[in-house]
This record gives sequence, structure tokens and C-alpha cells, in this order.
Amino acid sequence: MTGIVSYGAYVPPTRLAFATLGGRPAQDGGPEKAVAWNDEDAVTMAVTAAVNCLRGFDREQVDAVMFACTTYPFGEKQGAALLARALDLPRAVRSADFSGSLRAGTNALRAAVDAVRAGSARHVLVVASDCRTGPPGSSLEMNFGDAAVAFLVGDSDPIASVDESFAVADEIVDVWRKAGDVFVHSWEERFVVQEGYTPNLVEGVKGLLEQAGASASDFAKIMLYAPNARSHGAVVRELGLEADQVQDPLFGRLGNTGCSFALVQLAAALENAKSGDRLLVASYGDGAEAVALKVTDHVEKLESRRGVSWHLDRRRGVKSYDQYLKARNLNTTEYEVPDDQGLSATIHFRERDADISFVGHKCNACGAVQFPQQRVCETCFSKDDFTRHRLSDKIGKVLTYTFDFFFPTPAPPTVVTICEIGGARVHIQLVNIEPADVKLDMPVEFEFRRIHNSGSRPNYYWKATPFLAG
Repeated sequence: MTGIVSYGAYVPPTRLAFATLGGRPAQDGGPEKAVAWNDEDAVTMAVTAAVNCLRGFDREQVDAVMFACTTYPFGEKQGAALLARALDLPRAVRSADFSGSLRAGTNALRAAVDAVRAGSARHVLVVASDCRTGPPGSSLEMNFGDAAVAFLVGDSDPIASVDESFAVADEIVDVWRKAGDVFVHSWEERFVVQEGYTPNLVEGVKGLLEQAGASASDFAKIMLYAPNARSHGAVVRELGLEADQVQDPLFGRLGNTGCSFALVQLAAALENAKSGDRLLVASYGDGAEAVALKVTDHVEKLESRRGVSWHLDRRRGVKSYDQYLKARNLNTTEYEVPDDQGLSATIHFRERDADISFVGHKCNACGAVQFPQQRVCETCFSKDDFTRHRLSDKIGKVLTYTFDFFFPTPAPPTVVTICEIGGARVHIQLVNIEPADVKLDMPVEFEFRRIHNSGSRPNYYWKATPFLAG
């Protein structure tokens, strides 16, 4: 039986209220969307979702990584390989990227299931993440949100088996983004919905039901991609679905998260799924794709995940629209960014264990943990006698901190700390916290973030964030 063994999600804690978009004061409980902040992008969100998915699982058992994304910063550089390095997965892991379509997430999930069924892989990590930007003042800007989701696919004790899938391909210029474009473009909304989204998604769902010999009423929860809340409701009515069958698409709380959107809803449904429940998830993008799953009794044995609801409860409001524009690098600047090559590729390669994997080492003689790696132990002075020691999944504590008002950030100050992680001391930024809430000895965990854009390309490192149970 092949299916989903584990899941995890990541939703940025930063929320942009629709009122703020319109230049009005934000109201508690009003509609909003999740937005990645200045040091986040599709890669950093993907890594955090994958970390949440792999909690409690042996990473050495992951033999393939599939990364779905339409907003990966590079046009020629594999994202899945970067994820594998950040997650400290084995070098022999297979890696593949899925892009160019909002169906990339379900494409990757189906490919992972096929690989496991064929026997070419046993445990495949599927990660879908997007960080799309709509033109300022447009409906796309209001409807888009940012999030990532991850699934571990295997044939050993799945919490939900993948039973059927069905897809249709269509060619339509409805929503697109060319190479070099910052913003997503859309044709007239009525044309997009009536000629593209609605007929394709309905055909995909009905095709799956016919193939499975089932009716819509057989499914406990149905997850549907939609460009906005109105078109989502129209498809629900056309398919004749009951209100309690439809998974909340989270418009007004999360937003349309691109190729991860339908799968984020699937992760949310798994949080409350019961053994025997049948689930249906459908995505859209130059056609449609639908997947049917059945929840097993192993769902009750899976330890609590950091899923969608956990992240939605953790929120911080954006203070102004201008602050949001600065965080997304959408504000105009007096001087053009200089065209330089940035950080040396040689240095990056040499330091990738520390910078990307966040790996130190432990002395085999005395047990001291050190970061970064060195040849001589600082405690017992033994030489070249160490074992790799991953720090990214450990809990640390703040030893000292300072507020830096000079480092460029949309919401100064930058909080810079020295954190202790199992004995090692690390110089690291602290994020997702107000300066007044920083305390000595406070527990922290670590998230993969963008540290700077030197050389006009993203450069990544890890940052500390307040530890939250869950």
C-alpha cells in the first residue's frame, strides 16, 4: 500500500490585512493573507515544511526529493539538491524539480507515488512551495498568499493511501509569468474562470470519480484549488458538494499559495482525518489533476505534526503597506543594485556544511560540540577525531543579544544573538520576535532563511526563532 507516511507545513507568521492593502487601519479578525518576509522565499519555506514533515523520522531513509515550485529564484540550478543539502540528507539521494505549472505540486506527488510503486524508491520527500507576487493594487495581490507543504511518501504504514489519480491537459493563456517578470499576469477574470479554471477542474474531478467508480458523496473531505473564493464556491455548487465535505480553502486567512495551495488544504484535512475517510484533492494549471486517497488507522499513531492550523495560530501583523513593499523588495531605490558576482562560489562550496546544512561536529574523545567544524577540539585538544553533528533540528538558548539598527531591514532593529546549542556557541540572528520580548536563556529553534542577495542571487543561512511547542 503506497501513500503518505507523514506531512508537515509552513505558513509565514507575518500577516497582511486587506485593510492595510487598502490604506485603512487593520481590524482584529478581519480578512488577511500570509506573506513571506524579507528573509524568506519559496526555498526557505520549503525547508521548514520538510523539517516539520521529517520530525521523528530517520532522514537517512529518504532516498528521493521532489521539489515543486513556480517561484524558485534560479532558472538553471536545481532546487531539490539545495533542499537535500539544507536537510542534511544522504548524498546518494535522487533529486528532481517540478515547475512551470500550478499543478507542479500534484505532479510531484503523483511522481513520488509512481516511483515507490515501481520500486525505484522507498521513501520520497515531496515538497511544494510558492511565493508569488501580484501587481500592487490588483486582485492578484489580495488573493495571493505564501506557504509550503511537505509529504513523505512510502509503502510502510501510510496514514493515507493514494488510490486513484486522473489528469487533463489544456492550453490556455490565463495566468502566466515570463522569465524575468516580478509579477504574475492574468487575463480578464471572467475569461480565466469560465474558459480555463471551471471547466478543467470540474472535468478533472468528474473524471476521477468515474475512473474510481465513486460519487462525490463518498468522500469525507474534498480539497479544491481556486484562484479566489468566488470561483471556488461556483465549482463547489457545480459539483453538487455538501458544505461539510469541502475543506476550508482559507481565503481571508492564508490566500492562494500557488502550486502548494491544494496540497496545503490536504495537509489541513489530514490533521482531523479519521481512519476510513476518503479524501479528494484537485489542482488546476493548464489543465487539472485530481487524486483520491483513503485514510488508514496509522493516522492515529502519527505523532502531532506542525500542520496548517499550528501555523495559522502563530501570527504577526504587518504595520503598514510600505513596510510590506520594502520586505518584498518592491520599493524603488535611488541607485541601481551593482552588478557583481557576490560571494565567492569557492567559499560557498567550502562552507556549505556549515551554512546550508548547519552541521558542526562532536568530539569523539570528550563529547564537546563545536561549530563551525575545526581540526582540533577546543576542549580536550584531540585532533581530527570528530563525528558530524547536525544543529538545525536541535533546541538552543540565547546567551546574549544586541539590537542592530544599521543592518538593512524593513522593520529595524535586527536582533543578533549568541546562542548555545548543545555546548556549541553560534553567532546568529533572531527573527519572529519583537525586541521587547527577547530574553536571556529563552529557548530557540532554527529556520532556514535568506541572509542576503549579494551577486543578485539569494544566499542562505539559518536563523533562530522562539521555540514553540507543537
